[in-house]
Amino acid sequence: MTNFVFTDIALVVIAATLLGWLSLLTRQPIIIAYILAGVLLGPWGFKVITEIQFINEVSDIGITLLLFLAGLSLHPGKLFELFGKTFFLTLFTSTVFAGVTGAILYGFGATATEAIITGVAMMFSSTILVVKLMPTNTLHQKHMGAVAIAVLIMQDILAVLAIAFIKGGSGSTLLGWITSMAAGILLAFAAIVAERYAIRKIISQVQRYNELLNLVTLAWCFALALLAEKIGLSHEIGAFIAGVSLANGPISNFLAEGLKFFRDFFLVLFFFTLGAKLDFSLLITVLKPALLLTTALLFLKPLIYWSGFRLTGETMKFSREMGFRLGQNSEFALIIAVIAAESGVLSQANSQLIQLVTILTMTISSYILVFFFPTPLGTSKPLKID
Repeated sequence: MTNFVFTDIALVVIAATLLGWLSLLTRQPIIIAYILAGVLLGPWGFKVITEIQFINEVSDIGITLLLFLAGLSLHPGKLFELFGKTFFLTLFTSTVFAGVTGAILYGFGATATEAIITGVAMMFSSTILVVKLMPTNTLHQKHMGAVAIAVLIMQDILAVLAIAFIKGGSGSTLLGWITSMAAGILLAFAAIVAERYAIRKIISQVQRYNELLNLVTLAWCFALALLAEKIGLSHEIGAFIAGVSLANGPISNFLAEGLKFFRDFFLVLFFFTLGAKLDFSLLITVLKPALLLTTALLFLKPLIYWSGFRLTGETMKFSREMGFRLGQNSEFALIIAVIAAESGVLSQANSQLIQLVTILTMTISSYILVFFFPTPLGTSKPLKID
């Protein structure tokens, strides 16, 4: 077991490094290199790595840390203010995306249930991609970063409710949804109180010792992530709440910088698994609707977001850039595709359709962002901003 774990992780790191280096030399988005590494080493490539599920589970840590660090940049008061401004925008845009994509798939002969599930999966934008390709100073210190995080977290909450509905159980009823939302609010309140009267004191005692400070921070993140799962939420939401609670503290920016490497390493594994999990035997059968959905989403999402932000009073430049930054599918679409297929409410072919559209939109969106907007992975000096 130990040898298999070491070998697979080592090969992923080596392949991602080599392809990442080549992507920089050829001025390509580095995220595409990580996805390509998964295709080449995975079951449909050279079959070097076949235990993809293990790497996929490990990569979940990256998503958890991503939400945690995003929360670290948002003071709770500011976050609730932004939620008030973006709530109706998020609901409106999500409804439009679900309706259009669901109608397209229904036109290709899918059942009403499969069309609805596919439409729901297409509603969200990628938290990973948006945060990864937004300059750090913009994400943590500017209005654009705060608004983007508010929209993404609202979408994440909707995605969690959708997943609970597909899974069934108590979360599939309206009462279950309300209960889950109430539990999340109580968890956030308890986290803020605990941070103020306990965690902040512990941090002040260990802040001279960086390794112990990082451990305390990670322990707080994972503790709330686990607790959130216990009360019916997701570990991503729990991690975000943990980050928001620490944003009250005096050294939140320092904590965020110290954990960026851990986040980036696990996100490499996430993008690797995206490529490795593609089933090329099914992809051929869904290629036509996938290309149509991809084209529709890449045109529709920037346009609808641009219109929505303009209606909320944002500037033309802000609305246009936000439209493109949010103009792809979310990693939650992949989770919904897998869970729906496992639950028997979605065929394997349509599950692969959702996954293919997600990867295509994330890939093309990466190209658009790194070639035309400021990103840490920009392909030219004026656009390479961290």
